[in-house]
Amino acid sequence: VQLAESGGGLVQSGGSLRLSCVVSGRMFGKYTMAWFRQAPGKERELVAHVSWGGHVEYYTDSVRGRFTISRDNAKNTLYLQMNSLKPEDTAVYYCATPDQMYVTEAPYVHWGQGTQVTVSS
Repeated sequence: VQLAESGGGLVQSGGSLRLSCVVSGRMFGKYTMAWFRQAPGKERELVAHVSWGGHVEYYTDSVRGRFTISRDNAKNTLYLQMNSLKPEDTAVYYCATPDQMYVTEAPYVHWGQGTQVTVSS
């Protein structure tokens, strides 16, 4: 399984970015997908996840209402639309997926290499 993120960059506070994660090597549409982030000196945290069919979504409190997770199973791609960005959103963002099919709660064992998001004040 390979995951490849893209779309990160430098943006001013209040701006927007859309991250993408292309997955290869498995039946993408059978697995929950998630976005995590890790800021300097902090632990990695779950940002959002979406179930295999897109019918269950979760957002951490700090991004709810600003970020939207979505997926296109025909393109094997996961997205994270990030609006109203804040300096505290600065982090490396990772996509991840578990080994088990059709579950929303499972250890995330496959990870991408990460994409840097920097929000300036």
